[in-house]
Amino acid sequence: MEKLKKRNEVDTNYIWDLSTMISNDEQFELVYKEVEKLAKSLGEYKGTLSKGVDTIKACLDLYVITMSKMENIVVYSLMKNDEDNGNSKSQVDVGKTQQLMVATETTASFLEPELVTIDEKVLFDEKLSEYKVFIYEIVRQIEHTLTDKEERLLAMSQEATSAAGDIFSIFNNADIKFPSIINEKGEEVELTKGRYIAFMESEDRRVRKDAFETMYKEYKKVKNTLATAYTSQIKKLKFYAKARNYESALESSLDQDNVPKEVLNNLIKTINENLPLMHKYVQVRAKALGLDKVGMHDIYVPIVKQDDTKYTYELACETVKSGLAVLGEEYVSLLDKAMTSKWIDVYENEGKTSGAYSWGTYLSHPYILLNFNGTMDAMYTLAHELGHSMHSYYSNANQTYINSHYKIFVAEVASTVNEILLLKHMLKEATDSNKRAYLLNHFLESFRGTVFRQTMFAEYERDTNESFNNNKPLSCDDLCNMYYEINKRYYGEACDPDKLIELEWARIPHFYMNFYVYKYATGFLSAVAIVDMIEKEGQVAVDRYLVFLKSGGSKYPLELLKDAGVDLSKKAPIEAGMKMFNELLDEFKRML
Repeated sequence: MEKLKKRNEVDTNYIWDLSTMISNDEQFELVYKEVEKLAKSLGEYKGTLSKGVDTIKACLDLYVITMSKMENIVVYSLMKNDEDNGNSKSQVDVGKTQQLMVATETTASFLEPELVTIDEKVLFDEKLSEYKVFIYEIVRQIEHTLTDKEERLLAMSQEATSAAGDIFSIFNNADIKFPSIINEKGEEVELTKGRYIAFMESEDRRVRKDAFETMYKEYKKVKNTLATAYTSQIKKLKFYAKARNYESALESSLDQDNVPKEVLNNLIKTINENLPLMHKYVQVRAKALGLDKVGMHDIYVPIVKQDDTKYTYELACETVKSGLAVLGEEYVSLLDKAMTSKWIDVYENEGKTSGAYSWGTYLSHPYILLNFNGTMDAMYTLAHELGHSMHSYYSNANQTYINSHYKIFVAEVASTVNEILLLKHMLKEATDSNKRAYLLNHFLESFRGTVFRQTMFAEYERDTNESFNNNKPLSCDDLCNMYYEINKRYYGEACDPDKLIELEWARIPHFYMNFYVYKYATGFLSAVAIVDMIEKEGQVAVDRYLVFLKSGGSKYPLELLKDAGVDLSKKAPIEAGMKMFNELLDEFKRML
């Protein structure tokens, strides 16, 4: 059996070079001490901002220097640890920098409370123009900012009110255990969450059904406990929303991105109007599996043979660059720079963090962690993470530190644009019918899981929260019935949902993340709309998209997307996504 290489055995051509953040241990200690001194100096501005514009500017300038250097050392320590989680030196450094981060953020916490007390004429003086967005966001929230004593009480309550999410997390990740099932080989195997995913993709329908029923029967035993945890989370959100003078938890959560609730409602309404397309996909799945109707345990099993093409890392890089060539020479040259200048940590090694991500700081270029294994999915992951990196690169290169950080609402747009452009390129190049079918199904499954499923989650979250907001508490049976009915509606007549699916809500961690899931759907649909415009309008649409990438966090998310040609208050971008889904589904259906 081939063993994983240790970190020091990996070819250095395929590991990242973190020296653009911190060059060595000596510099790490120097920057650490520098941040401590900067934070101390920043704290000396507490109680002085009322002196006027010059004092405010000096304070904010120092805040930027302090936070950017702190970010550099914190991210460096975490990424260094991700190289090898067994490295004790890295573990110690992570602990040190996290303490530094907490201390620095605590020191800087006086900024917002003081700024909201200052006259707006002073705050929007020309001398503070580079901080306009930062200051405007603070001013915008004034009506939801309480007195010092009230804010202190709310802050003190956070630890106690986090119990619902903490209890769910501990139960779902540590305490719940599942019985064994018999696998495809006739062996008795303990069911775990990791194995559940593999079982749901099994070609043996009996194994899929056994895994499904075994898992949900265990959740059924504790459904009342988990219902109490979830409804406690809803009550918590309602409490904080009302305390901050919002009409509802929905309004409060969306306001963090300055997104009106009509955007979420428009998404849910338009997706519901297009549910026949989801039903059509389920029918195609049933036909491909040779079933009259699919069960919920049949939703994840592959219906196209896995593409077994092996990609070297170099071939994957060349394919990605070819697929993204439509974005222009500068974009492709930046991709090439990322691939050849040690921005990317390519292969798995002993102790390395699993998965993939794009990260970095304002003072460094972006970095990418991969665990590249030569599959097509691994190549798509490369394209995806490069989308994040290019977004960060363009943002940092064109915005000040304070305006460079884009919100999660738009964070998945660039990565998904890259994936879809790569898909389109590979479809044009594909001559093998199975490979083409695999590519089509890859997109259709991504669409189903990211748009339809996440919108279903968002609708359920909205409706359960709104019920409590309207003083109509929900029992455990209410939660189950609502979830069962929404599944029936989304999956349609070609699906015969096992009644046990009514318990799925009880294991979804996103329901403790405060109206987060809809952003997956809006991000994916925005990317589809952007690719559609690029195909139809060419360079004009590319130029708009590049403006979006370069704008960072200099505007609110909806305004940034409008610059790219996407207006999420309208049905058009959602319907553009539905059109692409339907066209590719029709082609896929013809190939079966």
